[in-house]
Amino acid sequence: MSAWPLSLSLLRFYPKKMGSALAGWLMSRHFPKTIQELLLRSFANHYGIDLDAAEKSIGEYKSLQDFFTRRLKPGMRPQEQMVPGAINCPVDGQIIAHGRIQEGTLIQAKGMPYGLAELLKYIPSAERFENGHFITLYLSPKDYHRIHVPIEGMVQAVSRVEGELWPVNNVSTAHVPKLYERNRRATWLAEGSGQNHGLLVACVLVGATHVGGCIIDDRWLNGNKLPKNAGFAIDNLPCNPGEELGVFQFGSTVILLIGGERADNWKPTKSEGIVKVGQRIGEFR
Repeated sequence: MSAWPLSLSLLRFYPKKMGSALAGWLMSRHFPKTIQELLLRSFANHYGIDLDAAEKSIGEYKSLQDFFTRRLKPGMRPQEQMVPGAINCPVDGQIIAHGRIQEGTLIQAKGMPYGLAELLKYIPSAERFENGHFITLYLSPKDYHRIHVPIEGMVQAVSRVEGELWPVNNVSTAHVPKLYERNRRATWLAEGSGQNHGLLVACVLVGATHVGGCIIDDRWLNGNKLPKNAGFAIDNLPCNPGEELGVFQFGSTVILLIGGERADNWKPTKSEGIVKVGQRIGEFR
């Protein structure tokens, strides 16, 4: 591991959770309409956000958080046709890492390993992903930040780990050991059905500095509240590609895991570059 850059070293002393809570509070503040619209337009212009894709006009958003967690206009992210083993991309973002899960290990960046069991803390039988696949998807501030169901199946479990809040960017992934193990995260687990029988999929929503909110949609919680450090089983709740799975409050990373008894027959069709919600990223081959 190379020496840490100064900016990252200084973050050791920054109160990341307190700073993230303050950032969340500021993002949720309501300003007078004229000021609010000016702030949102400045934010959108700075990051190159496509305002034409947003569900509402920019003047209708009540805060930066409201705008950041915006929905898109209906039909903007159609799901690709289902084929045997089809898994569709759950987010708009960029694939920054992919590979096989071997000996309970995934690769973060530049050969830096992290552990499957710790990543899936509070999710039972993590070993079902052994010899499966991982795809790491990074969401930048300009991206759409809602997460969608990637597979036809049955939801089996959800969990949350309070964790730390290190940044999740190129510098951090290259220098902070076990970054995804350390950070706050929420996990959603589903077993494939129909043409996806024999597959198991987990979506791990990883938080970061100023990104405290990794939220699983209430529909998958069976009326329960997701605890800070625990998980619970879900009794085979049906899910379909494109349904809302969750949302990030100010962006981060999703780690998509593909396991199960037929994982060896599954191959990625997209393993690098920019991806969009609904785009097929793998199937049986």
